[in-house]
Amino acid sequence: MSTLILEVEPAVVEVEVTANDLIVDLADGRRMIVPLAWYPRLLFAKDSERQNWQLLGDGYAIEWPDLDEHIGIEGLLAGRHSGESRKSLDRWLSARRG
Repeated sequence: MSTLILEVEPAVVEVEVTANDLIVDLADGRRMIVPLAWYPRLLFAKDSERQNWQLLGDGYAIEWPDLDEHIGIEGLLAGRHSGESRKSLDRWLSARRG
């Protein structure tokens, strides 16, 4: 297993969520595009919930308060998908329907 070592702390400056992708612009000019399938709460969210995001701190993470979803930029850069278990996601989806 390798360890991610960052020379500069990455910072998010802009976020866009489409029907299929999470697009994140970083302060250093990079743009990351990852599939929403990596983050099921975003995938199953209403568009209005996807668009209601905010940056935490100096852009070290993105939060979707309506979805109780937080994505750290270091994890995103490392290619980490959501760590939520299927059981937890099923409970969340069930509560949304109720």
